[in-house]
Amino acid sequence: MIPANDPGFYDRVVRRVSRIILVLGVIGAVGIAVYRGVSSGLSFLIGSAVSYVSFSSWRYIANLLVPADGPANPKKRNPALFVIRLLALIALAWVIIKFLGLNIAAAALGLLVSGAAVVLEIVYELIYAS
Repeated sequence: MIPANDPGFYDRVVRRVSRIILVLGVIGAVGIAVYRGVSSGLSFLIGSAVSYVSFSSWRYIANLLVPADGPANPKKRNPALFVIRLLALIALAWVIIKFLGLNIAAAALGLLVSGAAVVLEIVYELIYAS
C-alpha cells in the first residue's frame, strides 16, 4: 500500500531503482566479461549506461508533467531539440557499433537493465511494504 501521507516515498523508490540499475550494470558487465570476453562486457556496460540515461530522462519527463511541488507552468521545449538529440544518439550508437566492434546482443541485453531494476523494486515493495 502506498503511504498517502509520505511525500518522500516516490523519491526513495526512484533512488533505489537508480542504485539497482547501477549495481546490475556493473555486476552484469563483469559477469559477461568473464564469461564472453571484455568486448561483450563493455557492450553490456554501454547498454546499461544508455538504460540509466533513459530512466533518468523518463523521470525528468514525468517531473515536467507533474512536478513534486504541484502543477506549474513548465518552460516550453523546442521539439527540434528533441529530434536533434534523438538523431545524435542514433549516430553515436552507430559509431560505437561500427567502429568499436561491440557485441550488439550484449548491448541490447544491457538496455533491459532498467526494466529489471523496476521489477526488483516491485518485488522489494511487495516483500517489505508495511
